[in-house]
Amino acid sequence: MASCVFCDIVAGTVPAFKVIDVPEGVGFLDTRPVFKGHVLVVPRAHVVTLPDLPGADLPGFFGLVQRVSAAVPEALGAQGTFVANNNIVSQSVAHLHVHVVPRTKGDGLRGFFWPRHKYASDEEAASYAATIAAKLG
Repeated sequence: MASCVFCDIVAGTVPAFKVIDVPEGVGFLDTRPVFKGHVLVVPRAHVVTLPDLPGADLPGFFGLVQRVSAAVPEALGAQGTFVANNNIVSQSVAHLHVHVVPRTKGDGLRGFFWPRHKYASDEEAASYAATIAAKLG
């Protein structure tokens, strides 16, 4: 298998702004967020798509996604989240990942057009990661 950047993040060999790292999976900031605080949640094991995830892992993994989707608005003062998963089409990394994007009414997100915003610095990204991680415990 070719190297997988998400497997490397899970293993700790590639740096990421992690918000949670538990047996069920890892959550970290997207480097090209739709909005600041956009988190990717990945299972620890390398699986490419949601159908590839073993059924026994679904409750733990989606429990983690649920925790992150509750923490993000609370941590950032957003009104809610957009939670999404791509399988193959539009899947930029071939490792299952669920997007948890903070949303606020009038934020400009329309349909499936995702404008991207950059963090001003690593310090700003680290601050977002720490704020979300604090809500996750």
